[in-house]
Amino acid sequence: MDYAYKHIDSPVGRLTLVARGDKLTAILWENDRAGRVRLGEMAQDDACPVLLETARQLADYFAGRRTSFDVPLAFDGTDFQKRVWAALLTIPYGQTRTYLEIARELGNEKAVRAVGAANGRNPISIIAPCHRVIGSGGELTGFAGGLHAKKLLLAIEGISTEGHDAGAAIDPGRKAQHRRAADPNQLSLL
Repeated sequence: MDYAYKHIDSPVGRLTLVARGDKLTAILWENDRAGRVRLGEMAQDDACPVLLETARQLADYFAGRRTSFDVPLAFDGTDFQKRVWAALLTIPYGQTRTYLEIARELGNEKAVRAVGAANGRNPISIIAPCHRVIGSGGELTGFAGGLHAKKLLLAIEGISTEGHDAGAAIDPGRKAQHRRAADPNQLSLL
């Protein structure tokens, strides 16, 4: 089955939305690593209904008007990867989890590295919020869209990462505290 795609501009760069049939199957980053998400033959389709709806919901998310998504998803990966990606979908908006917490949730705390590897191959970034996963010490870790994008996504959700780069800790239990700039359409980067 072929894939349809649509490009959108966003605060974290140009994203490529990919669908198979009537389900979203990937959100790819502008400078995504080749082969991170394996897809088949793709054709541009700017009128694909699921891609249009995904673009609308992402625009609402970036504007601070949406905290969850309801587009139909189709994950393609191993059973373990799908379990990790399902766990990502349970992380509430404005909260973070550690790789260890996810491994424990899956019943094997020794699977931390495997959780990290699956997280890195998450095909539906942002909607399956791999940006909400941090190191056990609270440090920001690698992200397919780059750490600048991870920091921006966390800031949109009200999680301050000010002064935090790779290896710098943030409180993994911190809940969102939304702060808006004087213009309610502009998000203050905490």
